[in-house]
Amino acid sequence: MSPTDPAGAPIHIDHDGHRTMLKWHRGRRRAADPAFTATRIVEGMRLGASIEVDLVIHADRGFAVLHDRTVDHATTGTGAVSALPASYLRELHLRDNSGRPIDDRVLLLEDLTDLFDGVDIAPTASLQLDFKEDDAALDVAAVEVFARSVAPHAGHYILSCGDAAAVETLTSAAPGVRIGYDPCHHGAAEAALRSGDFDGFVDRAVAASPDAEMVYLENRLILAADRRGHDLIGAFHERGRLVDGYTVTRVGPRVAPEIRRLLELRVDQITTDDPEALATLDVDGPVRDPGSRLIRWIRGAAGRSDVE
Repeated sequence: MSPTDPAGAPIHIDHDGHRTMLKWHRGRRRAADPAFTATRIVEGMRLGASIEVDLVIHADRGFAVLHDRTVDHATTGTGAVSALPASYLRELHLRDNSGRPIDDRVLLLEDLTDLFDGVDIAPTASLQLDFKEDDAALDVAAVEVFARSVAPHAGHYILSCGDAAAVETLTSAAPGVRIGYDPCHHGAAEAALRSGDFDGFVDRAVAASPDAEMVYLENRLILAADRRGHDLIGAFHERGRLVDGYTVTRVGPRVAPEIRRLLELRVDQITTDDPEALATLDVDGPVRDPGSRLIRWIRGAAGRSDVE
């Protein structure tokens, strides 16, 4: 089956009459993929996938498609993104998951228009632009670059951030871009877990971003609330919001029970680094031993999970 065949693409899971989209975290279709490559982003848009990329502001007040505030780890360059001009960033090569340089170069937000022009974008394709900074980082120049860059394909974009004010600033200048909001930042998820005030968490999230159509929730928060008898997904559905649960990092039988529970709770989207594996995961299969008792104890003591 061809990698651009929609019938075989890892786009969604249907469970008990509900469709859950699989979001390609950092543009990855499978775990081995490097992050933020043009090839995978374009492929996903053709297939009608839900895709996510991150944005940070560079020295020319545009936006680089990168997660970190520095380029040292993910690219062949060095320095803070905020101090680097667009011309320098475009010459940098991305690195794969082992740190080796690859042919793909760093993308800027405005490059996405050139990538998508002439591409048969599927009607269901959605590209989440996750702004990694806050409203204080924005100025008139940055807002103008954002608006100009997204305008040609605005209907396929949804903007998200942990700062609702930043989302408001950018989307107000960019008609057609949908609004998302992550209320788990700035200690909010931890506070809800400590206090058990999940109703208050929902109320504050809705008040902070009243026009958001999608909220992004840590899976650990969703599942912890569920164990305490609180259905966060249902609560946001009652407020007219869709819910994305993030992030499933490694996919295998050990995480199947948690994935199954997210599906039972009718999560609308799951963010994952391995959509291909998640799309074929047997969520009703037996859970295999994930390793030695010592390894399990270390992972548990560290609070680590593959479904974060």
